[in-house]
Amino acid sequence: MILQMLGLLLIGYLIGSIPFSFLVAKARGIDLRTVGSGNTGASNVWRTLGFRYFVVALILDIFKGWLPAFLAHTVFQTPAIVTILVGICAVIGHVYPIFLRFKGGKAVATTGGVILGFAPVLTALAAVVWTIVYKLSGYPSVASMVDVVVIALTGTAMAYMGWLDPVYAAFIWVAVVYVFYLHRANIQRLMRGQEHGIGQKNQRT
Repeated sequence: MILQMLGLLLIGYLIGSIPFSFLVAKARGIDLRTVGSGNTGASNVWRTLGFRYFVVALILDIFKGWLPAFLAHTVFQTPAIVTILVGICAVIGHVYPIFLRFKGGKAVATTGGVILGFAPVLTALAAVVWTIVYKLSGYPSVASMVDVVVIALTGTAMAYMGWLDPVYAAFIWVAVVYVFYLHRANIQRLMRGQEHGIGQKNQRT
């Protein structure tokens, strides 16, 4: 059991380390580290290459969070805490990828993929909420922050009603803190009225 868990943790990190967004941009001759926000996540793909490539990068970044969590939760049927640890390893892999000298993205999409691995209905809700908030606000950062709060509240309600393991609900609240921490600079710019949406200059999300 210990060896299986360690193997899953390693697999989670290595899969999370695959810099899909970076590779999508690199295939078009662009190094994400030197353009836009300098971030190697899907948002910077949108900023530099447009929506079509963003969708590809987003799906792949979600996939690398989903696959390790799905393997742990569904295939190996590990306890909830192990599934969460495997998912966290995937997130760490995205943020500190071994293949990019440990400099990665913010892992919002990858974190969503982890949630997809154990609670698909929450991920579907997340997609709807993010889209609505982005359309209304024009800011990916605002959409991401509102999104995780809504999902966390929904997950808590599901746990209270016995539809979701409380460990998973707790993980989502950790994700809330994590996302807000990553967007602290965005929050400051929003408060100063200096935040920019996709398609505008100097956006860093």
